[in-house]
Amino acid sequence: MTNNIKKKQLKGQDVQVVSKKRVADHGEVYTANREVNAMLDLVKQETERIDSRFLEPACGTGNFLAEILDRKLRVVGSRYSKNQTDYERYSVVAISSIYGVDILEDNVVECRKRLFDIFNEKYTGLYKDNCKEECRESIKFILDKNIIWGDALTLRTVGGETQPIVFSEWSPVNGSMIKRRDFAFKELLAHEAIRDTPLFSDLGEDVFIPEPIKEYSLIHYLKVNQIER
Repeated sequence: MTNNIKKKQLKGQDVQVVSKKRVADHGEVYTANREVNAMLDLVKQETERIDSRFLEPACGTGNFLAEILDRKLRVVGSRYSKNQTDYERYSVVAISSIYGVDILEDNVVECRKRLFDIFNEKYTGLYKDNCKEECRESIKFILDKNIIWGDALTLRTVGGETQPIVFSEWSPVNGSMIKRRDFAFKELLAHEAIRDTPLFSDLGEDVFIPEPIKEYSLIHYLKVNQIER
């Protein structure tokens, strides 16, 4: 995708087809802004809930995810902008609840950058020279883990030595601490096919709790990018 096309998308102009070859090879057609907003308005309450999780299995450059994040961060700003620490913590929660997979590497790179830029523009506008680089690095790290270069049909990563797709769950604990647990995408989908009980529900009913393939120690939200060291 050319830089000009990417810039048009970021400015809100609809670009639905990059090239005929990409359409033929990958069925790549981006959803226009009007349709994105109309579809998200069907679940408007969830898009404005800071910790509500969304997964886009063919995310492209993030048309859906960008709008979801923008809605979530508007809520974060309206509630917590007077306290920078609270704003940072809840921004981490909002961003860590958004997941995407795409089979094209340039889309994944652009999607991560696009989501980071949405956060960073709001963050910088609010706190200017008081912004923390540690917070920005935590956000970038989470996006690197949540927006995956992979194939949602084979449930495996793409490029190099392929691996099963793994998603990280980021849960706030005791205010500023984050608990990370990794789950195999295959296992999550296997449960969804059965649908005996809800998955990760917060509505009070009995739920299916999958077994994580790895758990990490609690870590401060400003040090999330150090969790694997």
